[in-house]
Amino acid sequence: MNDTSTIYADYQATTPLDPRVRDRMAPFWNESFGNPHSSGHIVGWQAHLAVDAAASSVAALIGADPDEIVFTSGATEANNLALFGPAFRAPRGRRRILVSAIEHKCTLSASQAIAKRMGFSVESIPVNPEGLLDLAAFQSALGDDVLLASIMAVNNEVGTIQDLPRVSGLLAPHGILLHCDAAQAPCAVNTKTFASHADFISLSAHKMYGPQGIGALYIRRELQERIEPLIYGGDQQKGLRSGTLPLPLCVGMGVAAELAANGEADSERKRIGNQRDEFVRQIENGNPCVSLNGPGPSRRHPGNANLKFVGHEAEEILGALQPKLAASTGSACTTGMPELSHVLLALGLSTDECDASIRFSFGRFTTDDDVKSAADLVLRALQDGS
Repeated sequence: MNDTSTIYADYQATTPLDPRVRDRMAPFWNESFGNPHSSGHIVGWQAHLAVDAAASSVAALIGADPDEIVFTSGATEANNLALFGPAFRAPRGRRRILVSAIEHKCTLSASQAIAKRMGFSVESIPVNPEGLLDLAAFQSALGDDVLLASIMAVNNEVGTIQDLPRVSGLLAPHGILLHCDAAQAPCAVNTKTFASHADFISLSAHKMYGPQGIGALYIRRELQERIEPLIYGGDQQKGLRSGTLPLPLCVGMGVAAELAANGEADSERKRIGNQRDEFVRQIENGNPCVSLNGPGPSRRHPGNANLKFVGHEAEEILGALQPKLAASTGSACTTGMPELSHVLLALGLSTDECDASIRFSFGRFTTDDDVKSAADLVLRALQDGS
């Protein structure tokens, strides 16, 4: 268990479970425990209704219909289904996939696997130093032989917010499908029109104050027959993703989606953005060697502050901050071995600059005192390490 005195500044890795979500989930661990696929008795019917309600809430978050929501184990599975599913049933002549250079590691790995196993051509679209898609390069790569483009809504390392309507408009004349990894989006922007721009949208409950282990993929209704499932079994969820759904987790994701879409969401994002800006201001004022990686505030996740500490090692700073402050580097790897951030490299940072960068991310339960204390701790670590 985390030390309660630790200031948590790693919200983009995972958000704390909101107590309101926990409380709504609680009955479904015990008295309301039914299998939502048991259709012969009232316990199963009640569980099924709870899952339907959760799907409705997730759909409303992005402007979709409930029957277009497929629950998964998380955004990684959703991203894999969004890429492999259409590729397995791709029309003849559409053998190219486009991905931005700063997609999540699971999207890049899945697309590379499709290239290796299925003979697709996968092309990486560059971004500018702010992490925004290079639209000229993107347009030049488009053609009627492209099956799908995968462009994430909000980057998980530097917080860049992409212009999805613009991207969608460029793809439409070529009939290219758009997959959007939107795991980070609900805490960053209003997502209520996302389904009008994308064909596939991946979501993760634990990136919006819901439980870990549950996510969802929006699949546009008219495309569902063109998707090959990754998991076969009892044909649950229209056969798109078989397996017994985890009832409490589905309920939790539904509640988290409700909270992300309610009337307080905009003001919450503004408050967090102000806290992030104050944190960056204090750090930059206290140490001239510090600068922000990525875009300015208007095109950035409100909680994200990816900072470069020139002349310092990020891992040494993080070590000095333990156990008082939790943050992370841009490194991401499934093997436990650190590696340079592909996102920061795509933005044009050098190896040394990548090694000197730390992502701080704030959220719903961050207080103003947390921000001040976090800045003081970072500045003290820099001073002690100089």
